[in-house]
Amino acid sequence: MKKHYLSLVCAALLGLPLAVSAQGSFGLVEQTLPNPTNEPREVFPVPSERQMKWQETEFYAFFHYGMNTYTGLEWGNGDEAVNTFAPTAQPDPEQWLRLCKAAEMKGGIAVVKHHDGFCLWPTETTDHHCQNSSNAFARQTNIPRDFAAAAKKLGMKYGFYVSPWDRNSAYYGTDRYVTDVFLRQCFELSQYGTDQFEMWFDGANGGSGYYGGANTTRSIDASYYYDIPNLRDSVHRVCPDIILWGVGGEARWCGTESGYTNETTWSMGSGLSGSETEWKWMPSESDAKATSAGWFYHDGETTKDSETLFKMYLETVGRNATLILNFPPNKAGRLTDADSTQLYALGEKLRTRFGTDLAKTATIRATQTRSGGAYNVTNLVDGDKNTYWATDDGQTSAAITLTWDEPQTVRYVMLQEFIRKGQRIKSFTIETTEDGTSWTQRASNIQTTTVGYKRIIPLNGSTSASYGAGYQVRGLRIRITDSRACPLLHTLSVF
Repeated sequence: MKKHYLSLVCAALLGLPLAVSAQGSFGLVEQTLPNPTNEPREVFPVPSERQMKWQETEFYAFFHYGMNTYTGLEWGNGDEAVNTFAPTAQPDPEQWLRLCKAAEMKGGIAVVKHHDGFCLWPTETTDHHCQNSSNAFARQTNIPRDFAAAAKKLGMKYGFYVSPWDRNSAYYGTDRYVTDVFLRQCFELSQYGTDQFEMWFDGANGGSGYYGGANTTRSIDASYYYDIPNLRDSVHRVCPDIILWGVGGEARWCGTESGYTNETTWSMGSGLSGSETEWKWMPSESDAKATSAGWFYHDGETTKDSETLFKMYLETVGRNATLILNFPPNKAGRLTDADSTQLYALGEKLRTRFGTDLAKTATIRATQTRSGGAYNVTNLVDGDKNTYWATDDGQTSAAITLTWDEPQTVRYVMLQEFIRKGQRIKSFTIETTEDGTSWTQRASNIQTTTVGYKRIIPLNGSTSASYGAGYQVRGLRIRITDSRACPLLHTLSVF
């Protein structure tokens, strides 16, 4: 009787169904949850919904503008007089965003407070802000207000960079700075729009500074000083889709400021490549300068040509990272004519080179397709990011073949995993055929390992000269040779 009683208690605690035997005793019945469509299980970790929305932004701008624009410095000391901030015209965030939209960017991040502590909005936390300048244009400046309004008008995503380090504040290094200055500034910025997609925190924390006239060196431990868990929760309550980049622990720096990440890039771990075995989803962002000098505008600087910027795109967005590309407004608060020329040229290259998806006109076949009916290989070319092709559980290799009746000129292959269920693919190859019989491996010098959110492979193996004559082919084959679990792809494109 004691044994039967324990079975009953265990079943009740576990919420399992009970069965009565012919002798009246209770026993456990195995329960199988329904899965009529044979949906694949997640391979953890997986992204949150806000991380998914952030990843889908892909390519966006950085705008470093502020006190340093007028001092010629990159890191101001914090002792600059507010009157030094003297725009020669009214700063125009709508012009910044409009030009970047022409380059196929989906949003932008405006620097509104750098390490010098100078704020580009009328904050209640300090007198060190733009509207205390004697300059007439400065007194009308409110970059968060105007930047958010411009983004909404243009249908773009937006967010703000606010430096945790403040070389002006007398309170920096004390508990009072965090509660009375930094957290309040972040909250003030969150009020400029609940639909912000990213709040950007630099990794520079502590050192020498003005600090209200103390002119000393102050050091902090960033791992606890800024009270990031409280900040993250507070901002998320107001801006549910915002990613707190850097110290926020929701996205990582790839480890360079040169517009590239490694060919192997996992959305877990740290640095350029990340790690297949890390437990936390931490996608990669690459930040880069589009101009020849610093992050802020400097007289005499030049703008990198559109072919160089296109190469950066291939080596970041095309390698499972996002790209935040910096265009610094000048002393009139506008992007230069040279910036405009290269931004329009970059947009034209992206639209031309990725404008016609040849996969949509191909006959497509796969050697493996998951049972259940919802995972057909045609999902790869239906234009729907929520449908995907998959193999059966335990099947970690497969081949997908596209064929055309007439020869096609091909230069790039783009693959996108259904990462809502985790990043899976570990290695693949790409082959083409001219006659439908003999196959040649392409891009053999590239590490065709990870895919992730998006992978773009130049078939000639070069990101520096990717848009050559291309290859005349009648068929193209992707062989997935290894995967953490059954591979899931939602898009395959050929350009």
